[in-house]
Amino acid sequence: MDILLHICCGPCLIYPYQRLKAQGFGIQGFYYNPNIYPEAEFFRRAEGVKILSREYALEVSYPGYNPDDYLVATNAVELSSSRCQNCWSMRLLKTARQAKFDGFKAFSSTLLVSPYQDHQQLKQLGERIGQEVGIDFYYEDFRLGFKLAQTQAKEKGLYRQKYCGCKYSIIPRAKSILSAPGCKGKDEI
Repeated sequence: MDILLHICCGPCLIYPYQRLKAQGFGIQGFYYNPNIYPEAEFFRRAEGVKILSREYALEVSYPGYNPDDYLVATNAVELSSSRCQNCWSMRLLKTARQAKFDGFKAFSSTLLVSPYQDHQQLKQLGERIGQEVGIDFYYEDFRLGFKLAQTQAKEKGLYRQKYCGCKYSIIPRAKSILSAPGCKGKDEI
């Protein structure tokens, strides 16, 4: 079966790609992440995806950086907990529509490898969006491979980000790093 895989970053691609490939999926990647802030971070993460796509001979589409998509999707709820759900929904919907347009049988996301994401919400959103668009959402709990993938990413020299990506997640992460015992200051962020 052919699947369009939404990719959030290089390290998160490693395990889902390996699992899907081992199951016989034909995989194409889709790097759509208008939530990432700042713009330089977006391109830094894209570079990690490009490195792996060459290694895996994986075709990946890069729709470009358009933070307005994120702002529109989260504007009314930017300071509430539903902001993440709106962001996931925006990225999954764009992936599902692209998958349907390109004739794929299913779509999924590397967001499912992160232990920091709400899997129940992601699964429900993916299934609902899949039904609305008319394409299957492939759910698998990829979290089992998170630590292994992080180790592999480090061995490959891939950039491993320290925050989810949006401007709202960078500030709490920076504060937690700066307040950690032994922190040398802003150079560690």
